[in-house]
Amino acid sequence: MRVLIVDDESLIRMDLRDIIESSGHEVVAEGTNGVEAIKLCKEYKPDIVLMDVKMPELDGIEAARQISFHHEAPVVLLTSYSQQDLINKARESGVYGYLIKPVREEQLVPTLEMALGRYHSDAELREKMAELEQSLEDRKIIQKGTGILMELYSISEEEAYNRIRALSMKKRDSIVNICKALINQVSK
Repeated sequence: MRVLIVDDESLIRMDLRDIIESSGHEVVAEGTNGVEAIKLCKEYKPDIVLMDVKMPELDGIEAARQISFHHEAPVVLLTSYSQQDLINKARESGVYGYLIKPVREEQLVPTLEMALGRYHSDAELREKMAELEQSLEDRKIIQKGTGILMELYSISEEEAYNRIRALSMKKRDSIVNICKALINQVSK
């Protein structure tokens, strides 16, 4: 794992680095506040961000919200506080984990690995959703193009679709593109 550590306390950053590197993972960068976290995340493209909640300039929860919004990397928050309202805010910001300081060595790496695994699962789901949305849009276009041919030539849906498919093969273009061209032609 390539890890970005963000904490305003240098001793904590040093301890976290030691734990991460002794577990065979890489610390790609370190930051001291939320503004740096966002900048370093864009610059170094870490696999995961390990970040304190309470920091100057921009706190960890808001930085996590911005990093999560752009799907740049999963964030695991560190805090000295275990208050329920803080946990709720952290969950709403899209973080993938929450650890209470002092962090124990046997907790840190498994938490990071779990967070990274969940992040990858979520990324696959986002990709599948995008594919389904595109498929739905394509079906709407094909249905509209088929409907135009059905109306123009008084033919069945199957016949209209077969004509579009034949033209698609002849022109070596997708059925969706043929339907888009048909729709555009009729719209003129």
